[in-house]
Amino acid sequence: MFDEEIITCCKKLKLSRNLADMAQTTEGESPQEYLYKILTCELKNREKSRISKLLNIAGFYNIKTFDEIRFDEITLPSGLTPESLKSLSFIQEKKNIIMYGRTGTGKTMLSTALGVAACQKGISVKFYRTARLVNQLAEAKNAGTLGILIKKLNKASMIILDEWGYVPYDRTGAQLLFDYLSEIHEQKPVILNTNLEFSRWVNVLYDEQMTAALVGRLMHHCHLILFPGENNRLRESSINEIYSSISSVAKKEDK
Repeated sequence: MFDEEIITCCKKLKLSRNLADMAQTTEGESPQEYLYKILTCELKNREKSRISKLLNIAGFYNIKTFDEIRFDEITLPSGLTPESLKSLSFIQEKKNIIMYGRTGTGKTMLSTALGVAACQKGISVKFYRTARLVNQLAEAKNAGTLGILIKKLNKASMIILDEWGYVPYDRTGAQLLFDYLSEIHEQKPVILNTNLEFSRWVNVLYDEQMTAALVGRLMHHCHLILFPGENNRLRESSINEIYSSISSVAKKEDK
C-alpha cells in the first residue's frame, strides 16, 4: 500500500530508493521512532554512496587498507607513529609525505591505504602514476584544455603521485607538473612515491634550479618515510646535508 506513492515522493525529494524499501520493513514504537529509523538509514546510505564515489574518482589501482601494511618493515621519521599516520592529521596540517625505497617495498600500498582512509572520512583524493599525469598535462596544454584539467585536480584535497622518476617524462608536462605542485604548495598535501634520491630528481625535471625549488617546497613541511632495501642509498646519506645544499640553491634562485 502506498508503494508507488512513496517511491514518487522519494524521487521528488531526491531521496534514495533505499528509503522507500525501508519504509516497508522498518518498525517503531511510535511514529517519531519510525521516522527517525528510516531517516537514519537514508543518511547512512548517502554516506556509503559518497565514499563509493570518492573511491571511484580517486583512481586507485586497487583498494588497500592498513591491515595489509607491515609497519615493522618501514622506517618512520622521529615523532611519527603508525597511529598518528593512520589518523591522517598530516592532511589537516597540509604536510607532505615522501616515500622513498626501491621498487616493490610497499610505497604504493601504504599511499593507497592512506588515500582510501581519507576517502572513508569524506576527503577527496586523486591518485596518479606520475608519468600519466605528466602526459595528461602536456596533452591538455596542446589541446587548450589545461584549465579544465587543473580545475579537476583542484577538487581533490590530497594528491598522490606514484612512481615518481620511474620513466623519462615529457619536458613540457614536467614543467607543468612543477608549476602545479608549486601552486598548491602549503594548500594541500602531496604524497610522492619514488625510488630516486633527491640528487637525481633533476633527471625528472631536467632543470637544476627547478629541481632544487621543488624539493625545497615539498620538504618544507614533510614526513620522509623510508622503505628498507639494498638500493636505499638515501638512508646512508645525510638528509640534512642534501636539504642544506638544495636550500642554498633555492635561495640564490629567489634573489
